[in-house]
Amino acid sequence: MNTITDYMIKEAVSHFSIGGEFVGALPFGEGHINDTFAVYFQLEDGKSIRYILQRINTKVFKKPVELMENIYHITNYIKRAIIKAGGDPLRETLNLVPAADGKCYYADSEGNYWRVYLFIENATTFQLVRNPEDFYNSARTFGRFQQLLIDYPAETLHVTIPDFHNTVDRFERFRDAVKNDICGRAKKASGEIDFVLKHEADTHALIDLQKSGKLPLRVTHNDTKLNNVMIDDATGKGICVIDLDTVMPGLAAYDFGDSIRFGATTAEEDEPDLSKVAFDLSLYELYVRGYLEVAGKALTKCEIESLP
Repeated sequence: MNTITDYMIKEAVSHFSIGGEFVGALPFGEGHINDTFAVYFQLEDGKSIRYILQRINTKVFKKPVELMENIYHITNYIKRAIIKAGGDPLRETLNLVPAADGKCYYADSEGNYWRVYLFIENATTFQLVRNPEDFYNSARTFGRFQQLLIDYPAETLHVTIPDFHNTVDRFERFRDAVKNDICGRAKKASGEIDFVLKHEADTHALIDLQKSGKLPLRVTHNDTKLNNVMIDDATGKGICVIDLDTVMPGLAAYDFGDSIRFGATTAEEDEPDLSKVAFDLSLYELYVRGYLEVAGKALTKCEIESLP
């Protein structure tokens, strides 16, 4: 994708319903997919306000209009549920700023797709678990996300990345990669390959339960890492789930499992020293407790049993 210039940013934000005078923009956050900026505006009374501007990565997300339709409908649904529960819809969910033409995005003449969110102030995202309490709070926040959307018709959502969590499909791709062995590395990894091949049945477990009607289709986030939870600066509690690009139909266990993969390990996911990588059962138990405290009553018995 082409490099973003100051002119492109100024031109993009001019197409959104934002009051005040544009002051400037700065790169924001540590995301690697979309281009994200904090854009600053000055109001007539002299106060400044900032928003989040993002250029959607259309190499990853081939159908940005469908992606934005998902986000628009999901955030509006969550907003209504938060208001009904007496919460704060400006802090407990993402809020899209409409474009001047009424759409929830702006497409420029170069094929770039832009969106603007209200900035959630006095809250932070963290790249790593600082302490067990962070992981517990993320569990409750993702559990609430599931609970708020439990009655949403998941089948009406667009699939933004086909087969994203299709473990049967992933296994077949793995088998093909071993067979073709285009880099000549299979012999050096024979032990690991044998381990994976012996666990083929595990890759069918959730898919088979869904096909048999035992696991219902849910709205799933599909990227449930700690850095996609806004933590309130004052209370330390999780308040909002962000990065909704991969929201689509799925199974509750997808989100649960991705959280565990990221958060219940003793090392970062790209740690080359495997002696540092282990599974922390105490963190797993902490996440289970937080997640089920919030989402437990909304999930079916079979769904809860499918999580581990």
